[in-house]
Amino acid sequence: MDVIRLPEPRRQSNVSVESALQNRRSVREFRDEPLTLSDVSQLLWSAQGIAGPEGARTAPSAGALYPLEVYLVAGRVNDLATGIYHYRPQRHELVRIAEGDKRAGLASAALDQDCVRNGPVTVVLAAVYERVTKKYGKRGVMYVHMEAGHAAQDVFLQAVALNLGTVAVGAFEYEPVKKLLNLPADEQPLYLLPIGKPR
Repeated sequence: MDVIRLPEPRRQSNVSVESALQNRRSVREFRDEPLTLSDVSQLLWSAQGIAGPEGARTAPSAGALYPLEVYLVAGRVNDLATGIYHYRPQRHELVRIAEGDKRAGLASAALDQDCVRNGPVTVVLAAVYERVTKKYGKRGVMYVHMEAGHAAQDVFLQAVALNLGTVAVGAFEYEPVKKLLNLPADEQPLYLLPIGKPR
């Protein structure tokens, strides 16, 4: 099992929240340039990273039950082999679960969207609903979707702060994405976030 320790995420930048909100746009066309491992570190931390001494994360979670799992489909990242990775927030690390550039396969499952095929990386948010529904019942499904929205917006704003762009992709076939990422039976893919340097 390949484990990649990510660079420590920074907690401050010269980009204000207001500026990031002002400049946030959906970006579907990317330059043919790689991301850095530091970029990847920041993006993953923004989605579900540890942000508090007791394990609190960057996105709010109903009952602090944290149903989201984060995956990275890496095609062009300096100092990171192509493949599919699972993000482990507790240790801020990646575990490689598949080798090779899987962007074309992911794009095929996403109705052949070029942004998924051409983005250097795609962050995938998946959910284990039972972590929340066992406490909150059917309302837990809504809470999971709310949390996915929080996490995706965090990624959007972090991307702006890094001079990167992304777009929220919900148009994809669930089973092919689940198979490509080799997700456990209880995990459901919710969001694809292709990321790169805007054209």
